[in-house]
Amino acid sequence: MNLKIKADGSFKNKILISSILFMGLGHILYLKQYLKGMLFALIEIIFLILFPTIITKLTNMVTLGEPQPNIPVKLRDNSIFMLIDGIIFLAVIFLFLVIYIISVRSALESYKDYCIDKHFKSNNESMGQILGKAFPIFGLFPTIGLVLFFVVVPLIFSASVAFTNYSAPKNLPPNNTVDWVGLDNFVTMFGGNATWTSALGRVAIWTLVWGLLATFTCYFGGMIMAVILHDNKLKVAPVFRAIFILPYAVPSVVSMLVWQNLLNGSFGTINRTLNTLGLIAKPIPWLSNEWLARFTCVLINLWAGFPYFMLLVTGTMTAITTDVFEAARIDGANRYQIFRRITLPLVLYQTMPLIIMSFTHNINNFGAIFFLTGGDPVVKDTTLTSAGGTDILVTWIYGLTVDLMKYNYASVLAIMIFVVLAPFAIFNFRRTKSYKEGEV
Repeated sequence: MNLKIKADGSFKNKILISSILFMGLGHILYLKQYLKGMLFALIEIIFLILFPTIITKLTNMVTLGEPQPNIPVKLRDNSIFMLIDGIIFLAVIFLFLVIYIISVRSALESYKDYCIDKHFKSNNESMGQILGKAFPIFGLFPTIGLVLFFVVVPLIFSASVAFTNYSAPKNLPPNNTVDWVGLDNFVTMFGGNATWTSALGRVAIWTLVWGLLATFTCYFGGMIMAVILHDNKLKVAPVFRAIFILPYAVPSVVSMLVWQNLLNGSFGTINRTLNTLGLIAKPIPWLSNEWLARFTCVLINLWAGFPYFMLLVTGTMTAITTDVFEAARIDGANRYQIFRRITLPLVLYQTMPLIIMSFTHNINNFGAIFFLTGGDPVVKDTTLTSAGGTDILVTWIYGLTVDLMKYNYASVLAIMIFVVLAPFAIFNFRRTKSYKEGEV
Protein backbone atom coordinates (compact mmCIF):
# COMPACT_ATOMS: atom_id res chain seq x y z
CA MET A 1 0.00 0.00 0.00
CA ASN A 2 1.29 3.50 -0.88
CA LEU A 3 0.30 7.06 -0.18
CA LYS A 4 -1.50 7.44 -3.49
CA ILE A 5 -3.73 4.48 -2.78
CA LYS A 6 -4.42 5.81 0.67
CA ALA A 7 -5.16 9.30 -0.54
CA ASP A 8 -7.70 8.40 -3.20
CA GLY A 9 -9.62 6.19 -0.80
CA SER A 10 -9.56 3.05 -2.97
CA PHE A 11 -7.95 0.93 -0.26
CA LYS A 12 -10.52 2.10 2.28
CA ASN A 13 -13.35 1.25 -0.15
CA LYS A 14 -11.92 -2.23 -0.68
CA ILE A 15 -11.80 -2.82 3.07
CA LEU A 16 -15.35 -1.51 3.48
CA ILE A 17 -16.82 -3.57 0.63
CA SER A 18 -15.04 -6.79 1.62
CA SER A 19 -16.05 -6.37 5.27
CA ILE A 20 -19.67 -5.87 4.22
CA LEU A 21 -19.61 -8.87 1.85
CA PHE A 22 -18.40 -11.26 4.57
CA MET A 23 -17.65 -10.61 8.21
CA GLY A 24 -13.92 -10.41 8.88
CA LEU A 25 -12.94 -10.60 5.18
CA GLY A 26 -11.41 -7.11 5.21
CA HIS A 27 -9.25 -8.00 8.22
CA ILE A 28 -7.94 -11.13 6.49
CA LEU A 29 -7.37 -9.84 2.94
CA TYR A 30 -6.11 -6.31 3.51
CA LEU A 31 -5.32 -5.60 7.15
CA LYS A 32 -3.37 -8.80 7.89
CA GLN A 33 -5.28 -9.26 11.15
CA TYR A 34 -5.89 -12.94 10.58
CA LEU A 35 -6.94 -13.98 14.07
CA LYS A 36 -9.48 -11.19 14.50
CA GLY A 37 -10.77 -11.76 10.96
CA MET A 38 -11.21 -15.50 11.54
CA LEU A 39 -13.13 -14.86 14.76
CA PHE A 40 -15.55 -12.58 12.95
CA ALA A 41 -15.78 -15.02 10.01
CA LEU A 42 -16.51 -17.91 12.38
CA ILE A 43 -19.50 -15.99 13.77
CA GLU A 44 -20.95 -15.53 10.28
CA ILE A 45 -20.30 -19.18 9.38
CA ILE A 46 -22.24 -20.28 12.46
CA PHE A 47 -25.03 -17.90 11.52
CA LEU A 48 -25.16 -19.28 7.97
CA ILE A 49 -25.35 -22.83 9.34
CA LEU A 50 -28.31 -21.77 11.50
CA PHE A 51 -29.89 -19.77 8.68
CA PRO A 52 -32.31 -22.53 7.47
CA THR A 53 -33.51 -23.00 11.05
CA ILE A 54 -33.93 -19.25 11.46
CA ILE A 55 -36.01 -19.05 8.28
CA THR A 56 -38.19 -21.93 9.49
CA LYS A 57 -38.76 -20.34 12.90
CA LEU A 58 -39.58 -16.94 11.40
CA THR A 59 -42.01 -18.55 8.94
CA ASN A 60 -43.69 -20.38 11.82
CA MET A 61 -43.97 -17.10 13.71
CA VAL A 62 -45.74 -15.53 10.73
CA THR A 63 -48.17 -18.43 10.20
CA LEU A 64 -48.45 -19.55 13.88
CA GLY A 65 -49.12 -23.08 12.64
CA GLU A 66 -51.95 -24.80 10.85
CA PRO A 67 -54.98 -26.57 12.36
CA GLN A 68 -54.32 -30.32 12.53
CA PRO A 69 -57.46 -31.94 14.02
CA ASN A 70 -56.59 -35.41 12.65
CA ILE A 71 -53.39 -35.95 14.63
CA PRO A 72 -52.80 -36.33 18.41
CA VAL A 73 -52.86 -33.12 20.44
CA LYS A 74 -49.22 -33.42 21.51
CA LEU A 75 -48.10 -33.51 17.88
CA ARG A 76 -50.08 -30.48 16.74
CA ASP A 77 -48.56 -27.08 16.04
CA ASN A 78 -48.28 -25.01 19.20
CA SER A 79 -48.75 -21.41 18.12
CA ILE A 80 -47.40 -19.95 21.35
CA PHE A 81 -44.17 -21.94 21.16
CA MET A 82 -43.82 -20.85 17.54
CA LEU A 83 -44.29 -17.22 18.54
CA ILE A 84 -41.71 -17.45 21.33
CA ASP A 85 -39.20 -19.24 19.10
CA GLY A 86 -39.64 -16.63 16.38
CA ILE A 87 -39.02 -13.77 18.80
CA ILE A 88 -35.92 -15.50 20.19
CA PHE A 89 -34.47 -15.92 16.71
CA LEU A 90 -35.26 -12.29 15.94
CA ALA A 91 -33.11 -11.47 18.96
CA VAL A 92 -30.37 -13.70 17.54
CA ILE A 93 -30.56 -11.82 14.23
CA PHE A 94 -30.34 -8.53 16.10
CA LEU A 95 -27.20 -9.65 17.95
CA PHE A 96 -25.67 -10.87 14.70
CA LEU A 97 -26.31 -7.52 13.01
CA VAL A 98 -24.74 -5.69 15.96
CA ILE A 99 -21.63 -7.86 15.72
CA TYR A 100 -21.58 -7.35 11.93
CA ILE A 101 -21.60 -3.58 12.39
CA ILE A 102 -18.84 -3.88 15.00
CA SER A 103 -16.72 -5.92 12.55
CA VAL A 104 -17.09 -3.31 9.78
CA ARG A 105 -16.27 -0.46 12.15
CA SER A 106 -13.29 -2.43 13.48
CA ALA A 107 -11.91 -2.79 9.96
CA LEU A 108 -12.30 0.93 9.27
CA GLU A 109 -10.70 1.79 12.63
CA SER A 110 -7.75 -0.46 11.79
CA TYR A 111 -7.36 1.30 8.44
CA LYS A 112 -7.43 4.66 10.21
CA ASP A 113 -4.72 3.46 12.61
CA TYR A 114 -2.64 2.39 9.61
CA CYS A 115 -2.92 5.86 8.11
CA ILE A 116 -1.46 7.26 11.36
CA ASP A 117 1.19 4.64 12.18
CA LYS A 118 2.11 3.69 8.57
CA HIS A 119 2.20 -0.03 9.41
CA PHE A 120 -0.24 -2.89 9.91
CA LYS A 121 -0.82 -4.07 13.43
CA SER A 122 0.27 -7.60 14.18
CA ASN A 123 -2.06 -10.24 15.54
CA ASN A 124 -0.67 -9.67 19.04
CA GLU A 125 -1.19 -5.92 18.76
CA SER A 126 -4.74 -6.31 17.44
CA MET A 127 -5.64 -8.81 20.17
CA GLY A 128 -4.07 -6.50 22.73
CA GLN A 129 -6.33 -3.74 21.44
CA ILE A 130 -9.33 -6.02 21.79
CA LEU A 131 -8.37 -6.90 25.37
CA GLY A 132 -7.72 -3.24 26.14
CA LYS A 133 -9.98 -0.73 24.43
CA ALA A 134 -12.70 -3.21 23.47
CA PHE A 135 -12.68 -5.07 26.80
CA PRO A 136 -15.74 -3.18 28.21
CA ILE A 137 -17.77 -4.24 25.18
CA PHE A 138 -16.84 -7.90 25.56
CA GLY A 139 -17.33 -7.67 29.31
CA LEU A 140 -20.84 -6.29 28.96
CA PHE A 141 -21.82 -8.55 26.08
CA PRO A 142 -22.97 -11.50 28.30
CA THR A 143 -25.04 -9.10 30.38
CA ILE A 144 -26.56 -7.57 27.26
CA GLY A 145 -27.40 -11.06 26.02
CA LEU A 146 -29.07 -12.00 29.31
CA VAL A 147 -31.08 -8.78 29.38
CA LEU A 148 -32.10 -9.30 25.76
CA PHE A 149 -33.28 -12.89 26.22
CA PHE A 150 -34.71 -12.70 29.75
CA VAL A 151 -36.17 -9.17 29.72
CA VAL A 152 -36.69 -7.85 26.20
CA VAL A 153 -37.87 -11.12 24.61
CA PRO A 154 -40.59 -11.76 27.26
CA LEU A 155 -41.75 -8.15 26.97
CA ILE A 156 -42.00 -8.40 23.18
CA PHE A 157 -43.85 -11.71 23.51
CA SER A 158 -46.33 -10.20 25.99
CA ALA A 159 -46.96 -7.27 23.65
CA SER A 160 -47.27 -9.55 20.61
CA VAL A 161 -50.12 -11.50 22.22
CA ALA A 162 -52.24 -8.33 22.00
CA PHE A 163 -52.26 -8.73 18.22
CA THR A 164 -53.50 -12.34 18.29
CA ASN A 165 -56.72 -14.13 19.26
CA TYR A 166 -55.03 -16.12 22.03
CA SER A 167 -58.04 -16.74 24.28
CA ALA A 168 -60.53 -19.35 25.44
CA PRO A 169 -62.35 -21.33 24.27
CA LYS A 170 -61.51 -21.49 20.55
CA ASN A 171 -57.87 -20.45 20.38
CA LEU A 172 -55.96 -22.21 23.14
CA PRO A 173 -52.93 -24.26 22.05
CA PRO A 174 -52.12 -27.04 21.60
CA ASN A 175 -55.67 -28.17 20.89
CA ASN A 176 -56.27 -25.16 18.64
CA THR A 177 -54.04 -22.68 16.87
CA VAL A 178 -53.71 -18.94 17.40
CA ASP A 179 -54.01 -16.39 14.59
CA TRP A 180 -52.79 -12.86 14.05
CA VAL A 181 -55.75 -10.44 14.20
CA GLY A 182 -53.99 -7.08 13.94
CA LEU A 183 -55.67 -4.31 15.92
CA ASP A 184 -58.97 -6.13 16.47
CA ASN A 185 -58.39 -6.49 20.22
CA PHE A 186 -57.61 -2.80 20.57
CA VAL A 187 -60.75 -1.94 18.59
CA THR A 188 -62.84 -4.18 20.85
CA MET A 189 -61.44 -2.66 24.04
CA PHE A 190 -61.49 0.94 22.84
CA GLY A 191 -64.96 1.31 21.38
CA GLY A 192 -65.76 -1.77 19.31
CA ASN A 193 -67.72 -3.56 22.05
CA ALA A 194 -69.86 -1.56 24.47
CA THR A 195 -69.49 -4.03 27.35
CA TRP A 196 -65.70 -4.30 27.18
CA THR A 197 -65.25 -0.59 26.53
CA SER A 198 -67.45 0.29 29.50
CA ALA A 199 -65.50 -2.08 31.74
CA LEU A 200 -62.19 -0.64 30.52
CA GLY A 201 -63.32 2.94 31.14
CA ARG A 202 -64.61 2.13 34.61
CA VAL A 203 -61.48 0.23 35.66
CA ALA A 204 -59.07 2.73 34.09
CA ILE A 205 -60.70 5.71 35.83
CA TRP A 206 -60.75 3.92 39.16
CA THR A 207 -57.09 2.90 38.68
CA LEU A 208 -56.04 6.53 38.24
CA VAL A 209 -58.22 7.68 41.15
CA TRP A 210 -56.87 4.86 43.30
CA GLY A 211 -53.26 5.71 42.38
CA LEU A 212 -53.74 9.38 43.28
CA LEU A 213 -55.65 8.75 46.52
CA ALA A 214 -53.36 5.94 47.67
CA THR A 215 -50.28 8.09 47.03
CA PHE A 216 -51.39 11.38 48.53
CA THR A 217 -53.24 9.96 51.55
CA CYS A 218 -50.17 7.94 52.54
CA TYR A 219 -47.80 10.83 51.81
CA PHE A 220 -49.66 13.55 53.68
CA GLY A 221 -50.72 11.14 56.43
CA GLY A 222 -47.09 10.26 56.98
CA MET A 223 -46.07 13.92 56.79
CA ILE A 224 -48.65 14.96 59.39
CA MET A 225 -47.53 12.28 61.81
CA ALA A 226 -43.86 13.14 61.22
CA VAL A 227 -44.47 16.84 61.88
CA ILE A 228 -46.49 16.15 65.02
CA LEU A 229 -43.87 13.82 66.49
CA HIS A 230 -41.04 16.16 65.48
CA ASP A 231 -42.46 19.50 66.64
CA ASN A 232 -43.95 18.44 69.94
CA LYS A 233 -40.65 17.06 71.26
CA LEU A 234 -42.47 14.23 72.98
CA LYS A 235 -40.27 11.99 75.11
CA VAL A 236 -42.28 8.99 73.98
CA ALA A 237 -42.00 9.91 70.28
CA PRO A 238 -39.64 6.95 69.54
CA VAL A 239 -42.24 4.61 71.05
CA PHE A 240 -44.97 5.99 68.80
CA ARG A 241 -42.69 5.76 65.75
CA ALA A 242 -42.03 2.10 66.57
CA ILE A 243 -45.77 1.44 66.92
CA PHE A 244 -46.61 3.27 63.69
CA ILE A 245 -43.96 1.37 61.74
CA LEU A 246 -45.50 -2.01 62.58
CA PRO A 247 -48.12 -1.95 59.78
CA TYR A 248 -45.33 -1.31 57.27
CA ALA A 249 -43.08 -3.96 58.79
CA VAL A 250 -45.70 -6.73 58.60
CA PRO A 251 -45.96 -8.32 55.11
CA SER A 252 -48.81 -6.69 53.22
CA VAL A 253 -50.28 -10.06 52.22
CA VAL A 254 -50.80 -10.97 55.86
CA SER A 255 -52.17 -7.52 56.74
CA MET A 256 -54.66 -7.44 53.86
CA LEU A 257 -55.93 -10.96 54.55
CA VAL A 258 -56.42 -10.11 58.23
CA TRP A 259 -58.33 -6.96 57.33
CA GLN A 260 -60.41 -8.96 54.84
CA ASN A 261 -61.61 -11.18 57.66
CA LEU A 262 -62.08 -8.28 60.09
CA LEU A 263 -64.27 -6.43 57.58
CA ASN A 264 -66.31 -9.41 56.48
CA GLY A 265 -69.95 -8.35 56.31
CA SER A 266 -71.39 -11.55 57.81
CA PHE A 267 -68.97 -12.70 60.51
CA GLY A 268 -66.32 -9.98 60.60
CA THR A 269 -65.06 -8.90 64.01
CA ILE A 270 -65.66 -5.19 63.35
CA ASN A 271 -69.35 -5.57 62.45
CA ARG A 272 -69.95 -7.98 65.32
CA THR A 273 -68.29 -5.60 67.78
CA LEU A 274 -70.25 -2.59 66.54
CA ASN A 275 -73.46 -4.60 66.70
CA THR A 276 -72.73 -5.79 70.25
CA LEU A 277 -72.09 -2.19 71.35
CA GLY A 278 -75.41 -1.19 69.80
CA LEU A 279 -73.80 1.24 67.33
CA ILE A 280 -75.28 -0.44 64.24
CA ALA A 281 -78.52 -2.30 63.64
CA LYS A 282 -77.41 -4.24 60.56
CA PRO A 283 -73.98 -5.21 59.20
CA ILE A 284 -72.05 -2.58 57.25
CA PRO A 285 -71.16 -3.86 53.74
CA TRP A 286 -67.49 -2.85 53.96
CA LEU A 287 -66.41 -5.01 51.04
CA SER A 288 -69.69 -5.84 49.29
CA ASN A 289 -70.79 -2.31 48.34
CA GLU A 290 -68.84 -0.91 45.37
CA TRP A 291 -68.24 2.63 46.66
CA LEU A 292 -67.78 1.66 50.30
CA ALA A 293 -65.33 -1.07 49.24
CA ARG A 294 -63.28 1.50 47.30
CA PHE A 295 -63.24 3.82 50.30
CA THR A 296 -62.16 0.88 52.48
CA CYS A 297 -59.31 0.06 50.10
CA VAL A 298 -57.97 3.60 50.33
CA LEU A 299 -58.38 3.65 54.12
CA ILE A 300 -56.61 0.33 54.72
CA ASN A 301 -53.85 1.28 52.29
CA LEU A 302 -53.38 4.49 54.31
CA TRP A 303 -53.00 2.40 57.46
CA ALA A 304 -50.41 0.19 55.79
CA GLY A 305 -48.53 2.83 53.79
CA PHE A 306 -48.21 6.01 55.84
CA PRO A 307 -45.33 4.71 58.08
CA TYR A 308 -42.95 4.67 55.11
CA PHE A 309 -43.58 8.32 54.34
CA MET A 310 -43.52 9.19 58.03
CA LEU A 311 -39.95 7.90 58.27
CA LEU A 312 -39.04 9.49 54.95
CA VAL A 313 -40.32 12.93 55.95
CA THR A 314 -38.75 12.62 59.40
CA GLY A 315 -35.36 11.98 57.83
CA THR A 316 -35.83 14.90 55.44
CA MET A 317 -36.85 17.27 58.24
CA THR A 318 -33.74 16.46 60.26
CA ALA A 319 -31.66 17.78 57.35
CA ILE A 320 -33.34 21.21 57.61
CA THR A 321 -31.31 23.54 59.81
CA THR A 322 -33.03 24.60 63.02
CA ASP A 323 -31.95 28.21 62.40
CA VAL A 324 -34.64 28.51 59.73
CA PHE A 325 -37.40 27.51 62.16
CA GLU A 326 -35.96 29.69 64.92
CA ALA A 327 -35.88 32.74 62.62
CA ALA A 328 -39.50 32.11 61.61
CA ARG A 329 -40.61 31.93 65.26
CA ILE A 330 -38.77 35.20 66.03
CA ASP A 331 -40.64 36.83 63.15
CA GLY A 332 -43.92 35.76 64.77
CA ALA A 333 -44.84 32.80 62.55
CA ASN A 334 -47.12 30.21 64.16
CA ARG A 335 -46.80 26.45 63.68
CA TYR A 336 -49.15 26.33 60.70
CA GLN A 337 -47.31 29.12 58.92
CA ILE A 338 -43.95 27.45 59.58
CA PHE A 339 -45.31 24.19 58.21
CA ARG A 340 -46.85 25.79 55.12
CA ARG A 341 -44.03 28.21 54.24
CA ILE A 342 -40.93 26.24 55.30
CA THR A 343 -41.45 22.57 56.10
CA LEU A 344 -43.84 21.66 53.27
CA PRO A 345 -41.92 23.32 50.37
CA LEU A 346 -38.54 21.95 51.49
CA VAL A 347 -39.84 18.43 52.09
CA LEU A 348 -41.77 18.38 48.80
CA TYR A 349 -38.65 19.48 46.90
CA GLN A 350 -36.64 16.62 48.37
CA THR A 351 -39.28 13.90 48.07
CA MET A 352 -41.08 14.72 44.80
CA PRO A 353 -39.27 11.98 42.81
CA LEU A 354 -40.32 9.47 45.48
CA ILE A 355 -43.93 10.66 45.25
CA ILE A 356 -43.83 9.97 41.51
CA MET A 357 -42.34 6.53 42.15
CA SER A 358 -45.02 5.84 44.74
CA PHE A 359 -47.74 6.81 42.26
CA THR A 360 -46.40 4.39 39.65
CA HIS A 361 -46.16 1.71 42.33
CA ASN A 362 -49.76 2.22 43.44
CA ILE A 363 -51.02 2.01 39.86
CA ASN A 364 -49.63 -1.54 39.90
CA ASN A 365 -50.28 -2.25 43.58
CA PHE A 366 -51.71 -5.72 43.07
CA GLY A 367 -51.62 -6.86 46.68
CA ALA A 368 -53.48 -3.92 48.24
CA ILE A 369 -56.55 -4.67 46.11
CA PHE A 370 -56.43 -8.39 45.42
CA PHE A 371 -55.71 -9.62 48.95
CA LEU A 372 -58.25 -7.25 50.50
CA THR A 373 -61.23 -7.45 48.14
CA GLY A 374 -60.18 -9.80 45.34
CA GLY A 375 -61.53 -7.16 42.95
CA ASP A 376 -65.06 -7.60 44.31
CA PRO A 377 -67.86 -6.66 44.62
CA VAL A 378 -69.49 -8.03 41.50
CA VAL A 379 -71.00 -5.41 39.18
CA LYS A 380 -73.20 -5.71 36.10
CA ASP A 381 -70.49 -6.70 33.60
CA THR A 382 -68.27 -8.78 35.91
CA THR A 383 -69.56 -12.12 34.62
CA LEU A 384 -68.53 -11.33 31.05
CA THR A 385 -65.39 -9.26 31.64
CA SER A 386 -64.30 -10.45 35.15
CA ALA A 387 -63.82 -6.76 36.12
CA GLY A 388 -65.08 -6.27 39.67
CA GLY A 389 -66.02 -3.06 41.43
CA THR A 390 -62.60 -2.51 43.02
CA ASP A 391 -60.44 -4.03 40.29
CA ILE A 392 -57.58 -1.92 39.03
CA LEU A 393 -55.89 -2.66 35.71
CA VAL A 394 -53.29 -5.05 37.11
CA THR A 395 -55.84 -7.12 39.08
CA TRP A 396 -58.12 -7.14 36.05
CA ILE A 397 -55.25 -8.57 34.01
CA TYR A 398 -54.98 -11.33 36.60
CA GLY A 399 -58.70 -12.06 36.32
CA LEU A 400 -58.59 -12.08 32.52
CA THR A 401 -55.72 -14.55 32.42
CA VAL A 402 -56.58 -16.86 35.34
CA ASP A 403 -60.40 -16.81 35.26
CA LEU A 404 -61.37 -16.12 31.65
CA MET A 405 -58.10 -17.02 29.87
CA LYS A 406 -58.47 -13.95 27.63
CA TYR A 407 -54.73 -13.49 27.17
CA ASN A 408 -55.17 -11.19 24.18
CA TYR A 409 -57.22 -8.63 26.11
CA ALA A 410 -54.88 -8.90 29.11
CA SER A 411 -51.96 -8.07 26.80
CA VAL A 412 -53.81 -4.98 25.55
CA LEU A 413 -54.17 -3.81 29.15
CA ALA A 414 -50.48 -4.49 29.83
CA ILE A 415 -49.51 -2.30 26.87
CA MET A 416 -51.89 0.37 28.13
CA ILE A 417 -50.25 0.34 31.58
CA PHE A 418 -46.81 0.61 30.01
CA VAL A 419 -47.83 3.58 27.87
CA VAL A 420 -49.22 5.36 30.95
CA LEU A 421 -46.38 4.58 33.38
CA ALA A 422 -43.34 4.75 31.09
CA PRO A 423 -43.34 8.59 30.95
CA PHE A 424 -43.39 8.75 34.76
CA ALA A 425 -40.50 6.29 35.03
CA ILE A 426 -38.45 8.14 32.40
CA PHE A 427 -39.15 11.50 34.04
CA ASN A 428 -38.08 10.16 37.43
CA PHE A 429 -34.92 8.60 36.00
CA ARG A 430 -33.92 11.80 34.21
CA ARG A 431 -34.05 13.66 37.53
CA THR A 432 -31.50 11.39 39.18
CA LYS A 433 -27.97 12.62 39.79
CA SER A 434 -26.41 9.62 38.01
CA TYR A 435 -28.28 10.53 34.81
CA LYS A 436 -27.57 14.28 34.97
CA GLU A 437 -23.91 14.10 35.95
CA GLY A 438 -22.92 10.63 34.77
CA GLU A 439 -22.00 9.49 38.28
CA VAL A 440 -23.59 7.63 41.13
